[in-house]
Amino acid sequence: QVQLVESGGGLVQAGGSLRLSCVASGRTFKTNAMGWFRQAPGKEREFVGCITWRTGLTAYSDSVKGRFAIARDNAKSTVYLIMNDLQPADTAVYYCAATNSNLGGSYVFPAAYDSWGQGTQVTVSS
Repeated sequence: QVQLVESGGGLVQAGGSLRLSCVASGRTFKTNAMGWFRQAPGKEREFVGCITWRTGLTAYSDSVKGRFAIARDNAKSTVYLIMNDLQPADTAVYYCAATNSNLGGSYVFPAAYDSWGQGTQVTVSS
């Protein structure tokens, strides 16, 4: 089992930036990829992006492409979500997740992930 702890959320004005962190611990040697998801009130959990743990390949949803970036620090077992040009529509609870799957096409689906963090709130004011 992998334990995940997110941090870095908060309140920011539109156009601002935030960096979320996700620290992994436990049986991380089985992890193939880390994903970021978000969930706004009354909406389903939405894929934001993902990164493969060993090679650092990334993928993003169309809604954040060009504004958000994911990076990893293997030595610190930490994944980052760097968010720029934030908009009110980005307001949500953000979750990081870890998967042992090596099926890259599945990484957009929450069901592909084995472990989840507790989430961190991001609120963007207009």
